[in-house]
Amino acid sequence: MARSESSLPLFRFAYIPEMKQRIEELADLAEDECWDYTHSPSEYTKPVLYNYIQFTFARVKAEGKICYSNGEAKDSLSCFNTGLVTDNQEPIFGLFRLNDTPRDEKWLFDGWARLGDAGLNCFNELPDLANYFEDPRDLVFDNRLEMRPDLDHIIDDNRQRFPEPFRSMGKYQLRIFLDGAIRSARERVRRNYKAAVPQYYRGRLQLLLPICLSNPRQADLALVVERHGDSFYRSATCLTLDQAFNNARLIAKPDQDWLQP
Repeated sequence: MARSESSLPLFRFAYIPEMKQRIEELADLAEDECWDYTHSPSEYTKPVLYNYIQFTFARVKAEGKICYSNGEAKDSLSCFNTGLVTDNQEPIFGLFRLNDTPRDEKWLFDGWARLGDAGLNCFNELPDLANYFEDPRDLVFDNRLEMRPDLDHIIDDNRQRFPEPFRSMGKYQLRIFLDGAIRSARERVRRNYKAAVPQYYRGRLQLLLPICLSNPRQADLALVVERHGDSFYRSATCLTLDQAFNNARLIAKPDQDWLQP
């Protein structure tokens, strides 16, 4: 396990041998989805699912939504709700048992379990889904509010994310293209509110808007916008489509109007 992985809440909580295989097993059990990146390579198998399960666990742990069957007893189990379902719409849970291997982690991964699996019978209650928002209004872009994009910051810090030929353009020329694309994105969201896709990042709910630079029917980037009260939206960064889909999938499977794997 890489050092950066060892700091993740899931890996601090439990020892999970052969994590890549566990991810494959979850993908096979869950409702069919594309969990791979489309526009960029990844060293990990099914990177979207890997990141989804890591951040879902971190969220439910922070919310106190991990359930335990029998405290510290040797036959104790623990579980969390993955937020995924089977083809038959049965919720899927991650199941752990007390670790009896010579490692520091208290728990050992025991498998993925459907709602009807006997392995969950020892739990009087099963854990709830992760929750990422309190006010449903945060999920919808409010076109009445002012938009304040920091064009210079978006370009200076994210130029490598732009496709060619825009990446190689002069800053002023790219600024003009980007400004027009943002105006078009806002009009698109006015016509179809689902075009603004929510994402959860570092404890904040944000919205992703499609940035179409060369083809109005095909997004090149996702603009990240963050609401500031009831006054305005600010944007200071953009994401590649793989990054955007990865972040958005944490909350829900995005409507594939423009953001798709």
